[in-house]
Amino acid sequence: MRAYLILEDGTVFSGKPIGAKRDVISEIVFNTSMTGYVEVLTDPSYAGQAVMMTYPLIGNYGVSRKDMESLRPHPDAFIVRELSRTHSNFRSEGSIQDFLEEYNIPGICGIDTRALTKLLREKGTMNGMITTSDMKGKPEGAIPKIKQYKVGKVVEKVSTMEKYTLKGSGKKVALLDLGAKKNIARSLNERGCEVTVFPYDTPASDILEAAPDGIMLSNGPGDPKECSGIIKEIRKLYESDIPIFAICLGHQLMALAAGADTKKLKYGHRGGNHPVKDLETGKVYITSQNHGYVVDEASLDPKVAVPAFINVNDKTNEGLRYVGKNILTVQFHPEASPGPVDTGYLFDVFMNMMGGKINA
Repeated sequence: MRAYLILEDGTVFSGKPIGAKRDVISEIVFNTSMTGYVEVLTDPSYAGQAVMMTYPLIGNYGVSRKDMESLRPHPDAFIVRELSRTHSNFRSEGSIQDFLEEYNIPGICGIDTRALTKLLREKGTMNGMITTSDMKGKPEGAIPKIKQYKVGKVVEKVSTMEKYTLKGSGKKVALLDLGAKKNIARSLNERGCEVTVFPYDTPASDILEAAPDGIMLSNGPGDPKECSGIIKEIRKLYESDIPIFAICLGHQLMALAAGADTKKLKYGHRGGNHPVKDLETGKVYITSQNHGYVVDEASLDPKVAVPAFINVNDKTNEGLRYVGKNILTVQFHPEASPGPVDTGYLFDVFMNMMGGKINA
């Protein structure tokens, strides 16, 4: 059986189906990580997208469910050059093929992922369809439907539906779940924090009523400007005196709540090898990232927020410190720590913020 990836510009890649055997239309994005495909697949920020891995061989160490960042995979589809036919790892609990089938995730392998990556870098992120239907050289009929696809209302699909608490004996942290990766709460819990996780649509009044020592805004999927209701509630959190630490989507939503703007990147930052510079110390860190939107620095009011981190490659904003506020936000993922500790120190900065200090 053959499978086809049809892009909205009419480009067609031919390969073999993997995972579930069903057609899907999604936004095609690429991730440059060499390892960590289980973490990528279970990152809620990929909801509404089809992920293509640039590393050519995927699946050789199998699947360990302890590495999952959420309860299930979230991408619409998975695209690889070669899917390993065997897997070898003392932690492995099964193959990635079985994992994709279990969660009804379709995909395609055997295509030229380098060519696809170069195309997306040149033309920007595009929608695409993965299908096992015979195109017979005439994919034009599917193009209008592919172009119509839009990632929408994804935060509500990946957030927890009910509040829950991870017990701890230290500081009390309210985590607003916009599509949070497990390791965010775990990183706080390991530092002794009692973490209460709130659904995405929780009113700010409920969070403030809980009297937390700090507030955490998580990562998540989609266009931040679509989260208008959440932005209004975050503005109320901004106006409180409670220390706030935000990651990825949370970083973007805080900026929007404070009057700044966001913009879409041509093809996004996704992978475990993105260099970020701390503008205060001059140090450069290798970070894990997964986002298609950034805060537009030109829209920042310097009386409200100042840049804290910058992307070394394209100079886009990677973090903000808020003037007169105990608020720090970052675009990258300090909980992922690809190095393996790297920017994990930012959780210690947050701990100090809750103790009355902004800097570590």
